[in-house]
Amino acid sequence: MKDRSLNFRVFKAILALPVTVGVLIPAILLYLSGWQWGDGCLWRLMVGAICLLAGLTLAIWTIRLFQNKGKGTLAPWDATRHLITSGPYAYVRNPMITGIFLILTGEACLLGSYAIGIWTVLFLVINLIYFPLSEEPGLRARFGKEYDTYCQNVPRYIPRLTPWKRRESFGKGTLIHSNEAQSEIM
Repeated sequence: MKDRSLNFRVFKAILALPVTVGVLIPAILLYLSGWQWGDGCLWRLMVGAICLLAGLTLAIWTIRLFQNKGKGTLAPWDATRHLITSGPYAYVRNPMITGIFLILTGEACLLGSYAIGIWTVLFLVINLIYFPLSEEPGLRARFGKEYDTYCQNVPRYIPRLTPWKRRESFGKGTLIHSNEAQSEIM
């Protein structure tokens, strides 16, 4: 029953956040701007398709990590129960925002829409302000020193070149968390 409940909560959060930001608002902007299909320049279409696919992949990956490892959703009102430091979170603290940014950039390029381009920049600016002022203090309050250590080792927006491996002391050894593997060192 808990899995069903979590699945429904994740579904609601996806509808409320990424679908609103990445589908509903761009659709409204296209309608209000009187958008019509443009020249379909090949380079713009290729860049758009690459950004869109990369963004979708990253967004889906992070949503699954929230659900499976964090035991929560991407929504701040139904946050994860565990700090996620694996997968894309081993490289950057906000991969979900990177994913949505890439989706919006892809849409703007594919559709040749300046309105979606402006929305993309606005979305980025809002999140550049929101995360340090609201999200991070909440994470720090929930996860304490564990989150502080994570912040000291993983950048907020620009990814690391190598994954960060979290080390925790557990009695005789140290547990190292990396992307998917966990091993104990004696």
